[in-house]
Amino acid sequence: MMRLLTAALALSYAAASPAAERLTLATWNMEWMMTPQVFDALAPACFGANARAGGNARAIPCDLAPKGRWSELDLTRIRNFAVSLPVDVIALQEIDGRDVAEKLFPGREFCFTKRRAVQNVGFAIRRGIRYRCNDDVKALGLPENDVRWGADLTLEPGTPREMRLLAVHLKSSCNRDPLTSERFECRLLQRQVPVLEDWIDGRAKAGDAFGVVGDFNRRFDREGEVARDANGAIVAMWPEIDDGEPAGADLVNPGADHGSVGCANGFSKRMPIDYLILGERLAGRLVPGSFRVWDYPAGGRWPDHCVISIELER
Repeated sequence: MMRLLTAALALSYAAASPAAERLTLATWNMEWMMTPQVFDALAPACFGANARAGGNARAIPCDLAPKGRWSELDLTRIRNFAVSLPVDVIALQEIDGRDVAEKLFPGREFCFTKRRAVQNVGFAIRRGIRYRCNDDVKALGLPENDVRWGADLTLEPGTPREMRLLAVHLKSSCNRDPLTSERFECRLLQRQVPVLEDWIDGRAKAGDAFGVVGDFNRRFDREGEVARDANGAIVAMWPEIDDGEPAGADLVNPGADHGSVGCANGFSKRMPIDYLILGERLAGRLVPGSFRVWDYPAGGRWPDHCVISIELER
């Protein structure tokens, strides 16, 4: 059943606590973030509109060049913003792994998938927080596409504060159509849903405090309450993953009541496709009213997605 409004219920679970006892969790799609040197090396061999890089190929689409190139000045501006964020752990999407991440998030630890491709997924973690990088969730990539793996992270392993997080960047270009649409993008996204649900159900069965964070490329507000059609095919993501089974798999979307999102990046406000989804146990640690969308400073180019964050009891 649909639980887009369950965030309000989750707010009653957690009492306010001192900031020192909280962990701030964020997500940020950084829009093909790579150094200008990498971009310049890849641009001459870009692939066309009807081709796909696939797998671990280090390649960029031709429609990205030259407008998608981030300059050194851009990286400096973004780094200054990034280091100003009072965030402990941030899930990253569309970023070329550790090399550029170290420029933008100096002094952080990182947990990225092992993909070589320039669009990668991972976490930047404040030093001092204990963590373990778990095996990549490669199955989210799907055999014939082999992109968009999930980054699996455990924070504070072996302690009462332990939590398990999965960073995702699901298939794009089907953010509102039924997943049974004949479009290639919708069918790929449809096939990612059971993989995501398996990870969620596995964490719930294990009794973990868990969350799934990142770019879902899906507008949950446009989905109905029915997960599957009469033939059993998945038509909607949110009611499928938020079916409440097994115990502990009840999900909470802390930003559900926020509405449209804007962050002064040159784009008009729009309904989100980025989420910080919490399982039942982790939702019990959600700090009331802590969901936030971060505005970019005035001037210059910024990623096309906003940074969103929440605070959790540690």
